[in-house]
Amino acid sequence: MKSSKNKEADFLWIVETALTWLVVFALMVYGFGKIIQFQNTDTANKLVSELTGMELMWTFYAYSQPYVWILGLFEIFGGILLFFRRTRLLGCLFATTIFINVILQDIFYEVNIGALRACIIYQCCLLVILLLNRDRLFAGMKTLLIKPNKHKSLRRVSAGVLAFLLFVILRYLEYAITH
Repeated sequence: MKSSKNKEADFLWIVETALTWLVVFALMVYGFGKIIQFQNTDTANKLVSELTGMELMWTFYAYSQPYVWILGLFEIFGGILLFFRRTRLLGCLFATTIFINVILQDIFYEVNIGALRACIIYQCCLLVILLLNRDRLFAGMKTLLIKPNKHKSLRRVSAGVLAFLLFVILRYLEYAITH
C-alpha cells in the first residue's frame, strides 16, 4: 500500500506530465505551422490604413519567410527543451518568452480571441510547471545569483577603472562600425 506522500507525488507527476505534453504539443503544432501559416496573404492590394491589426501582423510576418521559419524553430526548440525533465525548467523559461511575445501581439494586434486564450492557457500551464518545480527553480536561481568573491578595495577600484576603459573602447568600436 502506498503512503499518502507517494500518492501525492504520483498525482503531481501526472499533472506536470499532462501539462507538459499539452504545451509541447502546442509548441510543435505552432512551430511547424509557421512554415505554412504566413504564406499567401491577400493584403497586397490594400493600403496599410485599410488593414486590420491582425492583417497587418500577418502581412509583416509573410514578408520574410526566413524570419517566420526561425520563429517556428524557436517554438520547436522550446518544446524539445520542455519535453525532457532535465531541461524542463529551461524550456519553461524559454517558452515563456515566446508566449509572452505572442500574448502581447495577440492583444495589441487584435488577433482572434481564441488564439489569445489558448496562449494564455499555455502560459498558465508553464507557470504551474514552474510552481511544481519551485525547489529546483530556486536552487538554480540561487546558483546564478550567488555573490562573487569580494576583491580587496584597491583591486576592485583598479578592476573597475579597467572595465570602464574597456567599455569606452567597445562603445567607440560599436559606434565606428554602425555609423
